[in-house]
Amino acid sequence: MQYRKDKYGNDLSMLGYGCMRFTKKGNAIDIDKAEKEIMAAYKAGVNYYDTAYIYPGSEAALGEILERNAIRDKVNIATKLPQYLIRNAKAIEKYFSEELMRLRTDYVDYYLMHHLTDVDMWEKLKSVGIIDWIKEKKKSGKIRNIGFSYHGNTDNFITILNDFDWDFCQVQYNYLDEVTQAGVKGVKAAAEKGIPVVIMEPLRGGKLVNMLPDKAKKLFKEDSHGWTPAEWAFRWLYNQPEVTVVLSGMNSLEMVEENVKTASDMRPGTFSEKDFQLLEEVKKAIKEKEKVGCTGCRYCMPCPKGVDIPGTFACYNTMYTENKSAGRFQFAQTVGLTKEPAFATQCVGCGKCEQHCPQNIPIREKLKEADKALRPITYKVGINIARKFMFRKKKGKA
Repeated sequence: MQYRKDKYGNDLSMLGYGCMRFTKKGNAIDIDKAEKEIMAAYKAGVNYYDTAYIYPGSEAALGEILERNAIRDKVNIATKLPQYLIRNAKAIEKYFSEELMRLRTDYVDYYLMHHLTDVDMWEKLKSVGIIDWIKEKKKSGKIRNIGFSYHGNTDNFITILNDFDWDFCQVQYNYLDEVTQAGVKGVKAAAEKGIPVVIMEPLRGGKLVNMLPDKAKKLFKEDSHGWTPAEWAFRWLYNQPEVTVVLSGMNSLEMVEENVKTASDMRPGTFSEKDFQLLEEVKKAIKEKEKVGCTGCRYCMPCPKGVDIPGTFACYNTMYTENKSAGRFQFAQTVGLTKEPAFATQCVGCGKCEQHCPQNIPIREKLKEADKALRPITYKVGINIARKFMFRKKKGKA
């Protein structure tokens, strides 16, 4: 196993164990199976274990396994504050105390503000005293490192990144999400500040393995490296020195073995031009089903009316490269639930975006098409209800 440094020079295994996808036995986690898999990873050198308050049974299972094997002080636990449930300072302490109890520990190595999608979520936490709470917990040693996990656009990510003295951050990032969510720009911005980056969804929830088109599978199979699709995705990430830890939701010993081998073999900066070219061909094969040829270059931005043009198109394309529900869920996270509305219906047809588009996309026409697909009436109602709940009142017409 190879290691990269955190902000304070501590070694973190390049492969982290994502504890959201433990195998279930009935309605509960199969604790014995999970224990075998976690211990196999531990013995192979994995020292970073990621869970969260809302992963059903995950914190308790991890705590039990670490206690059973007396290895709590030999690994790093990362878990998360459910910020979307927080209404006051008492709630922060309540959830954190419950997490410590579940994890059978008196401290957390890496603690995250979970699932920030907009600057306003961070501002809300600040308004109920989160900064003083963090300072107290770090001073007492109950939290060793503080960070945030993020789903949203690049600009909001960088704003949050620069607003506090973070110890680390966690983002969705893979070869298909290079210019969406925090994206490569966000990953590099964090690294430039010396902030370690933990990667989630390196395989897009398994879609970069299980939902690849036949053409992409053929490209991988015929390549002389002999790497699996999962290996390609991990190696692309490990090639980047800005990436600290890559999480994998491993639920088989075979997964553990393969991912450990990849994390042990790959060195940063060793991808060849041929390797990058093959991945470009794979992405092209995946994107053949896309509805809009948007590359995410953002030349069309900023929209004078606040429409998130590339974000909308990325979600629309996901509906056809993956499935409809995945695209709509991505839309809710990255566009629909930002504080300032960014909906296509805000477009007034000025056409400025089209003047700057290198791909000559008929943006105004495609925005209407995308909005209709992404927000059928049930989703439109659901997003509006969620916005009212999150932001107290709906701003702008959606």
